[in-house]
Amino acid sequence: MADASSPGAPYLRVAAAVRARIAEGTWVPGDRLPSRGELGREFGVGENVVRRAQELLISEGALEGRAGSGTYVREPVVRRTLHRTSLPGQGAGGIAPAGFTGTWEADSTAKVPAPPAIAARLGVEPGDLCVRTVYEFLANRQPVMLATSWEPMAITGGTVVVLPEGGPFAGTGVVARMTHLGITVTRVVEQPRPAQADRSQAHLLGIATGAQAMLIERTHYDTDGRSVETADILVPADRWNIEYAIALTPGG
Repeated sequence: MADASSPGAPYLRVAAAVRARIAEGTWVPGDRLPSRGELGREFGVGENVVRRAQELLISEGALEGRAGSGTYVREPVVRRTLHRTSLPGQGAGGIAPAGFTGTWEADSTAKVPAPPAIAARLGVEPGDLCVRTVYEFLANRQPVMLATSWEPMAITGGTVVVLPEGGPFAGTGVVARMTHLGITVTRVVEQPRPAQADRSQAHLLGIATGAQAMLIERTHYDTDGRSVETADILVPADRWNIEYAIALTPGG
């Protein structure tokens, strides 16, 4: 039996054939590939072999998967700069990068029990109820960044700002919404660390499962040092440069 990683492995032969068609212009950026079933019949292999070939080409940057649509020849990647020096009142709770010209979609769910890791960051008990908001940031109608924000309902529950993207303060950001409640946010802490996209995240972003990313754990604190919001921001490594601007005191 041939080793699956050998040059003669079926998925490598399929990947090479797809690569060749892209190189010769049979398929150009933006083209949708035939279904896995069609490709499998053409190459005389099963759909799992085609899937593995596609995953390899996605990891190489030749293809991209689009949730609910299929697999496409990837457009040239445009690297963007993620400015992490946020501005007060910036949309999407300060998650959206400064100067971001795309759009975002948000879905909030109330009364979600805080998982242990999130509870520790918010300084609440595991299982305490929160509002969880999931964001997809879009450029050219394609997701380019994901984020999940958590806020304790003990702070926002029963108020007009309970939903970050709903009501009269929709999209105004954590600082402005907390100010409405008489809470002054004075500090934001971010902890970036390397991560790999899981299957669900990769499917949304059109990247390979396990692709390199940067996970930014961000938490807002008020004047008493209480956590009022925390978020996980997932940034694909091949699409973003992350920039932190640090203000210095003259002569300090």
